[in-house]
Amino acid sequence: MKRHELTRAQSWTILGGAAVMLSLAMGMRQSWGLFQPHMMRDIGLTAADFSLAIAIQNIVWGITQPFVGILADRHGVKPVAIFGVAIYAAGILISIFAHSPLVFTLGAGICVGIALSCTASNIAMNVTARTASPAARMVAMGTVSAVGSLGLTFISPLAQNLITTSGWQVAMVGFLGLVMVMLPAAFLAGRTDKVEVEATRGVQQSVGQAVKEAMGHSGYLVLAIAFFVCGLQLVFITTHLPTYLAICGMDPSVGANALALIGLFNVIGSFLFGWLGGRYSKRVLLGAIYVLRSLCITAYFMLPPTPASTLVFAAAMGTLWLGVVPLVSGLVVHLFGLRYMATLSGIAFFSHQVGSFIGAWGGGLIYGSLGNYNLAWQGAVAIGIAAGLFQMTMNIRPSQRILDERAPVPA
Repeated sequence: MKRHELTRAQSWTILGGAAVMLSLAMGMRQSWGLFQPHMMRDIGLTAADFSLAIAIQNIVWGITQPFVGILADRHGVKPVAIFGVAIYAAGILISIFAHSPLVFTLGAGICVGIALSCTASNIAMNVTARTASPAARMVAMGTVSAVGSLGLTFISPLAQNLITTSGWQVAMVGFLGLVMVMLPAAFLAGRTDKVEVEATRGVQQSVGQAVKEAMGHSGYLVLAIAFFVCGLQLVFITTHLPTYLAICGMDPSVGANALALIGLFNVIGSFLFGWLGGRYSKRVLLGAIYVLRSLCITAYFMLPPTPASTLVFAAAMGTLWLGVVPLVSGLVVHLFGLRYMATLSGIAFFSHQVGSFIGAWGGGLIYGSLGNYNLAWQGAVAIGIAAGLFQMTMNIRPSQRILDERAPVPA
């Protein structure tokens, strides 16, 4: 089936499935920090143990994402997404019954990391790019990313309420229920497999040739390396903000409300940057996000935190949260086309997850060694500003193959 043959209802069904799957996958993943104090108390995990498990989750997600992208490009989204839902459920079950750091790492780290490769942003953006027309692609990616942000808005307060009233194990059982909702969403998103990728006029590539082409493009390398800072900053906040607030003597509900507010304002930011990316320079917008995040982190951590300042910080960070996703995906399509988008976005995402690993584990190590997070946030700010400035200068000239394909056909 050609993309233009899709009815409006079919397109919205596919995009809706991708958005719901993304929303639930990311909403649960970004709420793991709420469990840290309780699991430290009940099963004897240390802050370093918990941080290492979440760090492994992120690095496993990054390592497996290029391979999952290859599978999605070759065999389709549906089998990949369904497998992801199953392994997500397995990871949560293992975490519920974990009584040691090793078992918790197997569940929350390895299983959930693999599941996110199959169900989260890279797969959702691949579905969206294949389903939407070129003219509407950036807005569609921003919209799916925005709807995908709603998960954190309701999952974080839900998890905190269940933890407070019934215990963290019951909250994780609630997560299992949400995973079951992901299954029909995966089937709906998988309908994009029936949509043919536009035929190209240039040389047909293998996946190895596509990767080699990308690795030889200076702009792609800058994009991938700068993406590192995105993962570091975001995962540092979602993993360690609840603990930081507890150290400062605040009620646990403040941390949960802050995460929910991040999700709410992320809806606005994702749609906004998707819309802006269709009209203005994607590289400048992307670099500006990294710099603005760094300034927000500086302002928040330099002052004594209060419930009000925490919620303002969460709103500001939420606006700058996943707006990077449509911009990065749009730049990959601009540089190299759609055919191997999942693969090339997955490779860039590996850099993002290296940053996530360092943000989660490094934050825990610094706190464990120094008793505070000062060095962690200062490092996040420094590399964020540097990465943002480099991102603004990346080479955005498409590969020669894409230039040849997009050149007007001689009369």
